[in-house]
Amino acid sequence: MTPPSSPALPLLETISFSTRVEAPAKAVFAWHERPGAFLRLAPPWMSVTLTHFDGIRDRDRATVLLRRGPFRIRWEAEHQDYLSGRRFVDVQRRGPFRYWKHTHRVIPEGSDACRLIDEIEYALPCPGRVLAGTQVRRALAAVFAYRHHVTRADLALYRHDDRRPLRIALTGASGLLGTHLVPFLTAAGHEVLRLVRTPSVNRSDEVYWNPRTGDIDADRLEALDAVVHLAGENVFAVRWTPEKKRRIYDSRVVGTRLLCETLARSRRPPPVLLSASGIGIYGDRGDTPLDEDAPSTSGNGFLARVCRDWESVTSPAAEAGIRVVHLRLGVVLSPRAGALHHMLPVFRAGLGGPIGRGARYLSWISVDDVIYALFHLITTPSLQGPVNLTAPHPASSALFARMLSGVLRRPGILPIPPPVLRAVMGEAGEEILLMSARVLPGKLLRSGYSFHFPELAPALRHLLGRGA
Repeated sequence: MTPPSSPALPLLETISFSTRVEAPAKAVFAWHERPGAFLRLAPPWMSVTLTHFDGIRDRDRATVLLRRGPFRIRWEAEHQDYLSGRRFVDVQRRGPFRYWKHTHRVIPEGSDACRLIDEIEYALPCPGRVLAGTQVRRALAAVFAYRHHVTRADLALYRHDDRRPLRIALTGASGLLGTHLVPFLTAAGHEVLRLVRTPSVNRSDEVYWNPRTGDIDADRLEALDAVVHLAGENVFAVRWTPEKKRRIYDSRVVGTRLLCETLARSRRPPPVLLSASGIGIYGDRGDTPLDEDAPSTSGNGFLARVCRDWESVTSPAAEAGIRVVHLRLGVVLSPRAGALHHMLPVFRAGLGGPIGRGARYLSWISVDDVIYALFHLITTPSLQGPVNLTAPHPASSALFARMLSGVLRRPGILPIPPPVLRAVMGEAGEEILLMSARVLPGKLLRSGYSFHFPELAPALRHLLGRGA
């Protein structure tokens, strides 16, 4: 595509972003060549689906689908001007811009660092140029601030990990955590085997299993370095019907039992199993600080029972000598799914506020820290048993509402009273939205894990593209 060049109509815009990465230029460039990097760099506040990716060499193609509300935009790019270890360029062949050319440069700065430079030339469709120009520049600034943050963070972690590529099996690959974890691992060069109910034809990275029927391709689960078990029915619902509760329970307990019994019988079992659980196991505990030493048998309610049974059925794996880690997940923050996803429309409309009691504690964690913590757990042999995956500073419901509304620059003072939640959601509202648990990540902190987002406001700004 030829760039617009009429001197009477200066449509071409240019913008450049630069950051220093504390990793060798060769490693940074190799990271960009793997398909996982493309998805790692997709901002979570945008709906992006990669439908085709050849690579980044000359004439390779990439196609993504962008969704904004009811609209879907197909963006096709062709790569060119590839120079190994230094540069590649993508040019729009079909998409929302009149013209788009993105030059990626990796410039060495000594042997252990480099400078990553993104240079973009673009032109908007003529009718929208004046009105949309400023918004587009702001949007690009947010996108590349996010991309550069992720690149620096991922490469910094890889830099301190010189082990051979790992072979990791994963359930729940299509869920919130799985869609973040798979790109992170594959961009690092690790092999990921996804356990799925309907394997695709000619996909060597998929393994068949069906917890409902008890079927699993056990032979494909030999000689693994780790298994990460994240599968489970989404607990969010307007109301929990008996059928919904059965699916929530079975998807966790039945599936975990099948997986653990299979791994226990393996000729070469994996050294470690990370198995999802939840902080619901602690029950409603008010403002009492809770680390992993807190009793987990006193929690009442459906979710507490599910979590206890969920953890207990991993015993065959532990008895077989596998290091089992119970991932007691807090409220995982991502605009793509989960609690934050459901809150955003209300808060963006200026109708948000504290949910239930303003003093109720919400033990949150950024999705980025979940992914980094999972890798830390895989590679730290001393960690086993229950591990709380929550940020070090839980927030009250009132503080969370104030922080979220502040990041979105909207009012956030309309509380949702507990009687309203109980009337609308019943048991689901009581357990998901009204219980209070002030959960602390004791084991993670003692093991040396350093949180990327220990504070709520920076986490929300990062996830929502609202700057530092």
